[in-house]
Amino acid sequence: MATGWAGDGAVQDQIDATVKDGIRRVRSRLRAGPGLSRCEECDEPIPAARREAVPGVRLCVACQEAQDREAGAAGGYNRRGSKDSQLR
Repeated sequence: MATGWAGDGAVQDQIDATVKDGIRRVRSRLRAGPGLSRCEECDEPIPAARREAVPGVRLCVACQEAQDREAGAAGGYNRRGSKDSQLR
């Protein structure tokens, strides 16, 4: 029977689901396999240590940072907003 009130732990369950969805989304974008020896954006060499640390790497550090800044500005969740905004 629906009472109109959320059950115990419903807010935490929603937050947990949001975090799991975020992790799943990021993992789906991870590349695998051999990376490139030169950046596909600026053609600078990618150091061997970076290629070993990041499987499937395609960008140098500078280009990756620029791409991350652009992606960070475009999305994300408002964790400081109201409880309702956290439930989306």
